[in-house]
Amino acid sequence: MEWDWLSFLALVGLCGGHTALVIGAANRLHGLPFRWNTLRITRAVHDMFLVAFPAGLFWFSGVNGPRILWGRNWSQLPPWLLGYLGACAIAAMAVPLIAIRRGTARRLDALISNHSQTRDIAHELGHRPVGDGRHRWLARLPGNELFQVQVSEKSYRVPGLPAEWDSLSVLHVSDFHLSGTPDVEYFERLMKLGSDLRPDLVAFTGDLLDREDLLGWLPHTLGRITAPLGCYFVLGNHDWYLGRVEETRRTLRDLGWCDVAGRCITRDVHGHLLAIGGSERPWMGSHPDFDVAPADALRLLLSHTPDNISWARRQRVDLMLAGHNHGGQVRLPIFGPVFSPSVFGCRYASGVFWEPPTLLYVNRGISGVHPWRWRCPPELTKLVLRQSSNATLMTGQHSDTER
Repeated sequence: MEWDWLSFLALVGLCGGHTALVIGAANRLHGLPFRWNTLRITRAVHDMFLVAFPAGLFWFSGVNGPRILWGRNWSQLPPWLLGYLGACAIAAMAVPLIAIRRGTARRLDALISNHSQTRDIAHELGHRPVGDGRHRWLARLPGNELFQVQVSEKSYRVPGLPAEWDSLSVLHVSDFHLSGTPDVEYFERLMKLGSDLRPDLVAFTGDLLDREDLLGWLPHTLGRITAPLGCYFVLGNHDWYLGRVEETRRTLRDLGWCDVAGRCITRDVHGHLLAIGGSERPWMGSHPDFDVAPADALRLLLSHTPDNISWARRQRVDLMLAGHNHGGQVRLPIFGPVFSPSVFGCRYASGVFWEPPTLLYVNRGISGVHPWRWRCPPELTKLVLRQSSNATLMTGQHSDTER
């Protein structure tokens, strides 16, 4: 029998679909409130199955057994395998369609301006602040953009914004993942850059600590930033994994930060009310009750994960800030992000989204438990809120302005 190139290409495509299915399942699993040890075990199984299935498929079905690569009939495969390969085929066809949709998405008309610059923190410090984290070897790899931070000032139209608040600014900071790598001076430098942006308000959206002994870094980092309207925070799943949540909250409060997790507070700003709420769901606590605020208050939600967008829309949140997904940390050419710990997969990996009546901004974060970035630099972003003459913006569109 002769080698069957068509069957070979079919197996390659099916293995690609298998990869998409397994990574998609892992993304959604990491968006659920499982403990870290459970996720580590499932990730090990995921990584093994990711590699073992294609190898087994080629060897036991292509080269041996039914010998598909030599033109044998696919019907000789067991029914359970045919069923799974059918799912792989659907996934393989869906991947390029998703890539095309991402690549052709229109820019959201909420975006007015985007002034961004890349700051080489290693160059500014005179050395690479690698530190002593367990994954510090990743920070030394060629091509890693961990220290190439995108510092941005982005202006967005926000429906319902009072005229007196036109140009109100929020510094959005997320996902420090203090683990020893990068070193503390990296975060000190970024907070100095954040202070230089002179925001009216600062919001931190979680995942602060991955090592409990680094709690002492907070006075030198978040403790050095202030804003006229205050600094507000929620914590994230990695803070929950660490088990030092109350001590972390207490330290931040002592540094002048306001904890809005599970509650809503109001601030009078130039004669209008701003309602600020925070959510650490699904890992901790409860959603805030925005009904404690007057109906005409503009509602700002700090949520660690963008997965809470459906709840935010039901609560008529005007602006929602989130992190958690890191933009994927690695963005492939054409296909974009692959890994995103969300029940929506990579849909809300990063960028701005208009989900009426909520404008959602998802920050790529400052670092990660694995300090590796490629085509997805860390970000420090000042959001400037502008009045909108449109009651509704371009519905459901995503402006991925990072790349």
